[in-house]
Amino acid sequence: MRDFPTKDEILEFIRAHPGASGKREIGRAFGIKGNARVELKRVLREMAAEGLIEKGRKQFRKSGELPPVTVLRVLPPDADGDMWAEPQNWEGEDAVPRVALRLKKGDPTIGAGDRILTKIERGEDGYSGRIMRKIGSGPAKVLGIFRQHEFGGRIVPVDKKSDREWVVAPGDRNGARDGELVEGEHVGRGDRMGLPKAKVIERLGDPAAPRSVSLIAIHEHGIPDSFPDEVVKQAIKAKPVALGKREDLRHLPLITIDPSDARDHDDAVAAEPDTDPKNPGGHILWVAIADVAHYVTPGSPLDREARKRGNSTYFPDRVVPMLPEELSGDLCSLHEGVERPCIALRMVLDADGRKLGHRFTRALMRSPAALSYEEAQAAIDGEVTDRTEPLLDWVLRPLWAAYDALRHARTHRAPLELDLPERKIVLSDSGEVLSVAFLDRFDAHKLIEEFMVLANVCAAETLEAKGRPLLYRVHEEPSAEKLDQLRDVVESVGLTLAKGQVLKTRHLNTLLNDSAGHDHAEMINLSVLRSMMQAYYAPENFGHFGLNLARYAHFTSPIRRYADLIVHRALISAHKWGDDGLDPDEVDRLPDTAEHISQTERRSMLAERDTTDRYLAAYLSERVGNEFEGKVSGIARFGLFVKLDETGADGLIPISRLGREYWHHDPDTQTLTAEKSRRVIGLGMKVTVRLAEAVPVTGGLLLELLSIEDRAMPQTRTPRKGAPKRKLARSRIKRNKTGRRR
Repeated sequence: MRDFPTKDEILEFIRAHPGASGKREIGRAFGIKGNARVELKRVLREMAAEGLIEKGRKQFRKSGELPPVTVLRVLPPDADGDMWAEPQNWEGEDAVPRVALRLKKGDPTIGAGDRILTKIERGEDGYSGRIMRKIGSGPAKVLGIFRQHEFGGRIVPVDKKSDREWVVAPGDRNGARDGELVEGEHVGRGDRMGLPKAKVIERLGDPAAPRSVSLIAIHEHGIPDSFPDEVVKQAIKAKPVALGKREDLRHLPLITIDPSDARDHDDAVAAEPDTDPKNPGGHILWVAIADVAHYVTPGSPLDREARKRGNSTYFPDRVVPMLPEELSGDLCSLHEGVERPCIALRMVLDADGRKLGHRFTRALMRSPAALSYEEAQAAIDGEVTDRTEPLLDWVLRPLWAAYDALRHARTHRAPLELDLPERKIVLSDSGEVLSVAFLDRFDAHKLIEEFMVLANVCAAETLEAKGRPLLYRVHEEPSAEKLDQLRDVVESVGLTLAKGQVLKTRHLNTLLNDSAGHDHAEMINLSVLRSMMQAYYAPENFGHFGLNLARYAHFTSPIRRYADLIVHRALISAHKWGDDGLDPDEVDRLPDTAEHISQTERRSMLAERDTTDRYLAAYLSERVGNEFEGKVSGIARFGLFVKLDETGADGLIPISRLGREYWHHDPDTQTLTAEKSRRVIGLGMKVTVRLAEAVPVTGGLLLELLSIEDRAMPQTRTPRKGAPKRKLARSRIKRNKTGRRR
């Protein structure tokens, strides 16, 4: 037998073999046999008494270290978006160790507070872990209005899909006052009425206060709305950029065309006729994009925070930006008359709008004008002003000439042509809704959109040609199941959608054109939109179905989208413009980054939609009892949704309020059919409704159906005396929601 090991040698073995350090493995490693095993057992017991090691079920480990398999509690993501966890139970004298989670495809979705069984490894940089399985979720949370009662209180959720209140014990109020907006956390089993118990963990103030509507959405969806000090400090230290090795484009008339209330300008455009005799009638088109990558470098505090947010979020009363105001509203914004760094793209188009070639450059520009869509369109239409008259021949007409050429190319490409009007909520200084209007869509909007689409295509083409990794904007074709549902809806109004062939966008455009001008046009547009898959980001290219493009990458909005910043860095690396390009660590993290920013985009869409619903409910709350015209926009087993013509707001008509009939729901054809009268209610039907209830804090609207297709509906039976009233704020409401993000 070898010399009996010292305690230090045993400790070193345990540290080096955390998954195989039981008494048998230690004995085998040191050649301990026979009666010496008794001595080993004594030494190990002594080491445990001295606190040098801890005994698990079948193995020893160094005291104060994590076992190779243990239960961890998931922590919130850090500023980089990385996931960490810590032991569920920790009895060591040192600080609680943190474990970096190495997530892989197929792992369960996890969030802060979840419990996971984890395989632990220890390296030079600390602990890391792989998820074996998820064994419990974190404490449920609720955002709602606190209502005081004699014995504690209750939280009434602001989420209109929630159907239960939460009970709060007197000692769990955290000082909350009646009517306050609070966040609660689940603390135990329900009471005798089955209601869950909660404690108030944060008081958020008066829900009726001006401009509190967006704050509810920000908090409810967990959108970061304040920047860490180190991020703000870095933004404040940023300085303007000199020309240096950049190409000088200050002579080009690169103007910005944006909404009249835009707070940042990240794209500028210019055009001129191509003088090359080989390209008669051709155009030179320039698109310049703010060089955000110069200021937001990989791994910096600004970069970590931008990745964490993923994108800016826009509400009627505020913007939650991806970057601090010092950058988003100043140094990265292409303001009129000031020098700004940019990454510019020069494209050569022929007379029919076909792209003959393009090149990217890192440059310095100075915009001669910042126009609104309305200003630019009015000038082209002949209504010039002192601001636009000097730009008409020099800047605007060449831009429109290039756009006219691109329209020919667009017709040949045949992207999906949905016609869904957008609405704008106008607020007073105090945050009250003044009006709800549908936005006019000018050629100026389409011009900028078409230029940006072409620039995004060029970015993807260039990076592919140079063999560089990037993030694509992916939009996959609709599933067979969704297309079958769309065909059922289409056939219900006497139209057809081709079957038995590969679906192309031109087939859907034919359908949309056939429905144009008819009462069911909006219903067909909504149904086509609902059949679409959700667009997302990915390091692999699966094409963009909606735009009918083989490759597509977001490049044109790096102030408000992290995906665009990644593409800018990839272009910097590909052209060797500097050391602020895409570094190897970022390349390795592209799959994780793509998944993360796809999720933050969906989070923003939901928050924006919820806020719009709440503002519309507030706007209509003073018109309860009024009658409105609308169209059936959704059919569900529990009722139907109606979109009001005047505001575009969606309201629910519960099936219990559709008279005394029993209604059969057909999810394929999206219809309700009355059992006795055989009356059918389907998507797109014209209705007259009465607003029965509007709840601003949830955004819920409850409607009564008066007539459908100009035929009066029978009156709903009166609820029996003493029957509980159904509260809209807490009714279980599900909605078919759609997004328009490309």
